[in-house]
Amino acid sequence: MASQASPLASLTQTLPEPIQVRPAVPVRTASSRTIPGNSRSTLPRIHLAIPSDALPDDVQQGVREIAREAVRENVRVVEGGAGQLSGQGSWVWTIRFEKRDDLRPGAMVIECSHDDFTTLPDGEEFSIKVSYNRPIEAFRALGHILGISRGLATFSPHSPTSSSFPSASDIPGSGANTPMDTDGTPAPEANGSKGGEIKWTGNVGAQLRREEECLFETVGVMIDCSRNGVLRVERVKTLLRHLALMGSNMLQLYCEDTYQIPGEPFFGYFRGPYTESELREIDDYAFTLGIEVIPCIQTLGHLGQMLQWPKYGHLRDTAEVLLAESEETYAFIEKMIRSISGPLRSKRIHIGMDEAHGVSEGRYRQIFGYKDGTQVFTDHLRRVNKICVEQGLNPMIWSDMLFCLPAKNNQLSGYYDPNSVVTAELANSIPSEIETVFWDYYHTDSRPYTAKIAQHWQLAGKAPWMASGVWTWSRFWTALPFTFATVRASMKASKEANAGVKHTMCTIWGDEGNEFDLYSALPGILYHSELAYTAREVDEVDAALFRRKFDGIVGADLDDYVYASKLDDTQPESQPIDARTHYTPNISKFLLWEEPFFSFLSPQYRGFDLEHHFSALASYLEQALSTDFSTMTRVSLPHSINDFPLNSRLRLPYLLASVLSLKCHLRERLVTAYKSGDREELEALGGREPLSRMHRLRALAKELHDQHRENWFDMYKPFGWEVLDLRYGGLEARLETMHQRLIAYLDPNDTNVTKVEELEVELETVYPNSCFLMLDYSRAARATYI
Repeated sequence: MASQASPLASLTQTLPEPIQVRPAVPVRTASSRTIPGNSRSTLPRIHLAIPSDALPDDVQQGVREIAREAVRENVRVVEGGAGQLSGQGSWVWTIRFEKRDDLRPGAMVIECSHDDFTTLPDGEEFSIKVSYNRPIEAFRALGHILGISRGLATFSPHSPTSSSFPSASDIPGSGANTPMDTDGTPAPEANGSKGGEIKWTGNVGAQLRREEECLFETVGVMIDCSRNGVLRVERVKTLLRHLALMGSNMLQLYCEDTYQIPGEPFFGYFRGPYTESELREIDDYAFTLGIEVIPCIQTLGHLGQMLQWPKYGHLRDTAEVLLAESEETYAFIEKMIRSISGPLRSKRIHIGMDEAHGVSEGRYRQIFGYKDGTQVFTDHLRRVNKICVEQGLNPMIWSDMLFCLPAKNNQLSGYYDPNSVVTAELANSIPSEIETVFWDYYHTDSRPYTAKIAQHWQLAGKAPWMASGVWTWSRFWTALPFTFATVRASMKASKEANAGVKHTMCTIWGDEGNEFDLYSALPGILYHSELAYTAREVDEVDAALFRRKFDGIVGADLDDYVYASKLDDTQPESQPIDARTHYTPNISKFLLWEEPFFSFLSPQYRGFDLEHHFSALASYLEQALSTDFSTMTRVSLPHSINDFPLNSRLRLPYLLASVLSLKCHLRERLVTAYKSGDREELEALGGREPLSRMHRLRALAKELHDQHRENWFDMYKPFGWEVLDLRYGGLEARLETMHQRLIAYLDPNDTNVTKVEELEVELETVYPNSCFLMLDYSRAARATYI
C-alpha cells in the first residue's frame, strides 16, 4: 500500500491572492524608515533573559554566542538578573538551564512557572526551566522556546470586525509589561476591514512544557565544500548556531581537495582550501554548541580537481580515481588523513569512496594487469582502513560501490536494487572497523530504504548511517516539497525499531557550480531534525510548530521559502509517493542558462504558460520582500520583511523568476512576429526603446548577476565565483548580441542585417517525454558540442 503524502510536501501549492493588512489613515505604517531599531510586528515582543548563574559550564559559551548573534536580538545573557530587561517595551521570559545525569542522553524537559505570561502580578517572573543531559538538547530547547515566542497569534482573513494590529486595549497586562512600540509609543489601533483579524494570547504554558528524546545518537548535516563553494568560517559558525537550535549534533564538511596539506600547493590550488587554523576555529566553535565536526574527504574517486595537475599524474588511475595498490598513493592518503583530522577533536572520519567508477580500468590495468574491480576496491579499503586505525580514527564510507561493483552496474539501479545479493566473500572482505553510509535521495516511499537497511546488515553486520538529501544541487533554490517527501521516507525507515539505525544525517550537495542559496536548505535541515525527535510511530512533524520554529530560529517565513521552490515546480500536484526512484526537475536553471537566441530547449515546454507561472511567482516573492504587512497564504500571519529579516534571501529567486518571466517564451514570440512581418510586435520585443522586452530582460539579468555575486561573497570564499561570473557573462553577452541583431534588423537604414537567420531554424524536441527535466549548464548553454 502506498504511503500517504506528507502535508508539508504540498505547502502553498496554488497561488493565493495577497491579503493586505495595513493601518487605516492617519495611523502610521510599520516601516523601517519610520520606526527605530527592529520594526513593529503583529506579535508582542518577547525577550529571553538567561541569568548567567543559571548556565552550566558545558552550555555557557554556546548560549552566549547564540545570544550575541540572535537574529532578532531577543536573547540575552544577564549578569545581574532578568530584571535588568524590564521596561523595554516587551515581556521577559527568564530561562534557567540544569544539567541532569539522571536523564538519558538525548532527553530534555522544559517546564514553566505559569500558563499565561500576561496575567502575572507586578514583579512576578515568568520563568522557564530546561533540563538536559547532552548539551545539544539544551540548545534545541532554546530553539523550541524561540519558536513558541513567535507563535502567539492567530489570523482570520477578511473578518468584518478585524483589527490590523493588536491594539493596546486588546493586550492583557499593564505597567512595565505593557507592550510598547520600539520607540516607546503604544501599539496603534487600526481599522483593518481590508485585511483580517489578528488575535494573540499569552497562554503558552502547554506549548512550552515539553518532554522529548532523540531517537538517534547522531543527527547531523553534511555540507558540500568542494563543488565550487567553500563556506567562509563565519558562515560555518552561522550554520552551526542554526544546527544547535534545531538539535543537530554533527557537521561534516565535505572536502575533496579543499583543505591544505603541508608541502602540497597544488592540492586545493585556487580553490580556497581550509587552513589548519580555520578548521581548528570551526571545531572549537562547534564544540561550544555541542556539535561534533567530522572530516569528510575522498580517498579513491571524486579527485579530478587534484588529478588534473601534472604533479599528481603518478597517482592517477583515471581522471577521477586514484591509483590503487600504488605505495605512493597510500603515502599521499596518509598525508591527507593526517592533515584533515589533526585540527579536529573527532575520532571519526568519513573517507568517501563513492562513485569511483572505472576503478582499476585506467593506468591500473596497464601497470598491474586485469583484476576484478570489487577485489581492487576492497583491497584498497583495507589499506586505507589500516591507515585510519593506526591514527586512532574510526572510518566510514559511502556504501554504493559495495553494491554497484558486484552488480557490474554503476547506475542508481545497481545501488538500489532490492534484490542485491551480498555474498559471504564480500561481507568478509570489509574490515570490522568500517561504518557504512547508505545514501538515498530519490525515494518517496519508505520501503526501498527498509529493504536496503537490511542488506547493509548483511554486508557489514551492523546498521548503516543513513544519509538523506536536501535537494540543493543543480538549482538556484532548494526543492523543498520533494526534500520533505524523500527525507520523510528515509526517516520513517530509520526510525523502525528493528532497523537499528543510530546515526542519521541529511546532505547538502552543490553539484553543477554551487548556484543555490544555502539558506534555502534550512527548512529541510530543520525538518530532518524534527523527525529525529518525534516518536517512532509518528511519521510527520507538527506543521504548525515547524513553522514557528523556523520563524524563531531562522527569522524567515517557512511558507514563503517553500513557495520559492516553485521556481522548479510548475505543476500543482504534489510529488508521487511510490517505490520508484524519482528526481525533481531544475527547469529554472536550464531556462536561465539556455542559449536565448536559439532557445533550442523551448519545445520541451511548448504548451505550458511559463510566462504566467514565473510572473505570478515573482509577484508572490515581491510581496514577501515588502515592508507592508501582508500574507499570501491562509496559514501565515501577516508579516513584513522588517520582522522576518531572513526573507531578504528571497530576493535571488524573485529576480530569477522575473528574468524567466521575460525570457522563457521570448524566441517563440519573436518567431511569430518575424514570420508574420509584425514589426510593431518585434519593436516591443526587441527594439531599442527602454521598455522593450529585450531591454528589460538585459537589465534584470544584470541585476540578478549582481545579487548573486553579493550573496556569494557573503557566504563563500571568493574562489569558485569565477565559474558563475563566466556563466552570467556568457548569458549577458549573448543577450547583447541578440538585441543588437534585432535592432539592426528593425532599422530601415541598416542594410547589414536583412534577415534574422537565428529565427528561421525550425526547432525540434530534444527530449520527447516532457519539460520536467534535470539538465546541467553545458547542455543548456549551447546546442554546439565542443
